[in-house]
Amino acid sequence: LEERIQEECRFLTDAFRDEQGNPFNPHLKINSAVSNVICSITFGNRFEYHDEDFQNLLRLMDETVTLHGKIMSQLYNAFPSIIKYFPGSHQTIFENWRLMKGFVKEKISKHKEDLNPSESRDFIDSYLQEMAKPNGSDFCEDNLVACTLDLFFAGTETTSTTIRWALLFMAIYPEIQARVQAEIDAVIGQTRQPALEDRDKMPYTNAVIHEVQRKGNIIPFSLPREAMKDTVLAGFHLPKGTIVVPNLSSVMLDKKDWETPHSFNPEHFLKDGQFWKREAFMPFSIGKISCSLMLLCGSTGMGLLAAQ
Repeated sequence: LEERIQEECRFLTDAFRDEQGNPFNPHLKINSAVSNVICSITFGNRFEYHDEDFQNLLRLMDETVTLHGKIMSQLYNAFPSIIKYFPGSHQTIFENWRLMKGFVKEKISKHKEDLNPSESRDFIDSYLQEMAKPNGSDFCEDNLVACTLDLFFAGTETTSTTIRWALLFMAIYPEIQARVQAEIDAVIGQTRQPALEDRDKMPYTNAVIHEVQRKGNIIPFSLPREAMKDTVLAGFHLPKGTIVVPNLSSVMLDKKDWETPHSFNPEHFLKDGQFWKREAFMPFSIGKISCSLMLLCGSTGMGLLAAQ
């Protein structure tokens, strides 16, 4: 993963450099770069930023994420059996998912044509090889499509949005940006790519990235969770099957846990000059999936900041 991030950082900074210092919106370029990290792992190759099919996929993803916040989509989540008959944003989401599934299915078909059972080029190859095993009945193509799209949404939107917040905060707080740049110059310099092993030597940059995730708060309600058995939470009885939606904002902005909760303050994650991971920090909720997302966000974020 690290090598893929380093490679894509070079393409992204080249794309920024092509703007020759003129104002531009970095949204699509960052989306393309982050998504390409996922593409190289999933499909075995990256796409040029001007590739029409690739840009159409990114547009569908971007639009789908935005539409989930619309009123009709929210109503559908609450009353699906009724709202499914009405027009609105939820219908566009259904159509977008159909088109995105078609894109992935086409890639899977091409992988099947030149699949080498003894060599795995990427995630799709590995999954197809598992499907072909005698005990591979638990693996199916529909699930492969779903897992691939999960990787795209989890790995692209979260990371891309976090990086855009980072650029915004660096522009708003030039004194913090200067400290980050000084640490990058001291530890990495300007002649090589950043590496994950540099993170432990860069407490201030690490603290800034964590503060971006805390203050940006890009997933305020996380993802729904389901009670797997009858349980009691904070005195409330939750029957098995109850859907729980955590309010992460209440933790990330709690004045009892953060000295200046409504300010962008990297000192929240520093103690005696060293990085300090705080228990109240949970930008992607808690559990195994949050670890992978935080790794990708943190690694790509440091790569971009250092490359700049």
